[in-house]
Amino acid sequence: MASSDWLDIRGWVDSIVSWSMDQTHDILPSNEVNLGPLGIVNIQNEFASIQSPLETFFFTTIMCTIVFATMMLTLMVVPYIERKFIARLMDRLGATTSLRSLWIGEGHTTAGSWWNQLPFGIGAPIGWINGILNSTFGNKSKHVAVDRVHNRGYHGLIIFPGFFQALADFLKFATKEHMVPTKADRLVYEVAPVIIIATTIMVYAFIPFGPHIWAANPELSLVFMMAVFGVAPLGVFFAGWASNNKYTLIGGMRSAAQLTAYEIPLLVSVLAIAVVSGSFNILEIVDFQIEVSNTWNIFILPLGAALFLITMIAEVERIPFDMPEAEAELVEGWWTEYGGMRWGLMFAVEMMRAYAACILFSLFFLGGWQLPFEGTLISLPIVGGGFELLAKATPGLVVLLLKAYLMFAFFVWVRASLHRIRTDQILEFGWRWLLPASIINLAVAIWLRLDVWSSSTESWPIWAVPVLFGTFIIAFIILAIDEDKEALELNRRMYHTQTLNKASPGTHRD
Repeated sequence: MASSDWLDIRGWVDSIVSWSMDQTHDILPSNEVNLGPLGIVNIQNEFASIQSPLETFFFTTIMCTIVFATMMLTLMVVPYIERKFIARLMDRLGATTSLRSLWIGEGHTTAGSWWNQLPFGIGAPIGWINGILNSTFGNKSKHVAVDRVHNRGYHGLIIFPGFFQALADFLKFATKEHMVPTKADRLVYEVAPVIIIATTIMVYAFIPFGPHIWAANPELSLVFMMAVFGVAPLGVFFAGWASNNKYTLIGGMRSAAQLTAYEIPLLVSVLAIAVVSGSFNILEIVDFQIEVSNTWNIFILPLGAALFLITMIAEVERIPFDMPEAEAELVEGWWTEYGGMRWGLMFAVEMMRAYAACILFSLFFLGGWQLPFEGTLISLPIVGGGFELLAKATPGLVVLLLKAYLMFAFFVWVRASLHRIRTDQILEFGWRWLLPASIINLAVAIWLRLDVWSSSTESWPIWAVPVLFGTFIIAFIILAIDEDKEALELNRRMYHTQTLNKASPGTHRD
């Protein structure tokens, strides 16, 4: 593994475990001990015979714990980005805790000017400070209706910005009663969430958070990770079927059809990454971008990056591909009959899968833990030394997480910009557009690796990036501004829907 940084978690853990095992070996008695029927045993020698497997066991256990803790702690930022960014896109400050009602409330409904109830007027400074802060940092509008609905205080900016809301949600889910529908298939009903949750967590075993922060690194880590990633949809279908509810069954069938349609283009686009990088190992794919080609894969395979991003949004069932959970018509779809902690965990799993998708995009296409334009900035004549010091001081974990959070913000932006589309349109887009495009992308990847990649210099030709990336941008612009009048008239395009009859009073009464 070529890329490295100073945050050598695996090295530190390995040293601590080896030292602990050596100390334990030295403490054990070295003389032979008579154990009666068991014979004479040298405890120190017996421990030495199992010391290596024990070190491997403890080392792997500790690294799995560290990776899991890293995932859970860094995951807390994801719902915060979801709430804050979508709120700003919708012209408000976002969610804060219900404690805000003590100060300003929602829609001008407060707990009252309680500071005026304090004796001797000692609450007057509190009211004055509260008014100043709300007038300065509040989200007021000159329009009365907007001000009434979108009224927000300053607390979402400087005091507990929404993090306590997640804690409140967890406590609510944890204290709700778990009820199984009377005619549900109880075994499958209970096992389905376990399948979804367990397989999602297993995905992170193969995802490196840095050059020295990972739990498992088999030679075919990419294949194993994608195989585990594809198991969760089975749990989704089982949950929809076992609930014995028409809405959950329809949601489960929609989910199975959608995920099947998008799983194949996803795997083909991932295969293209493996072909270009020359490896099925995730760490080697990252090192190929950093140390070998010195070029991020997004510039070499821009079509593959777009396909991976679209299919991943569909795989985690986010807008505009969240039709299996269409609240307006399916009452939460396949998880309608789940409540309490199971519903909360499955909601968290949805966030975890989206978070994993963002990390994988950063690893496959954005150079993993490499800073943007790192080599170019370091080579600058005057300020290059400062950039080199910054690159060495910044752990790869921080760089990777910043890229992943930026990608999740893109997910939220897509959610705020596009509405959900019909199931038939989702399937048509997956089978008729993404699958052929993924095969073309794979063919391009094979051509790049066999004919364009220079094995002697181990680099891409100087024309590769501008030609490949520029061609993709031009094609995207042409496709974006294209207007197919025939398609518009026949209502083929998924975002050009129309109705023949206006929904005015009395129109649909007959």
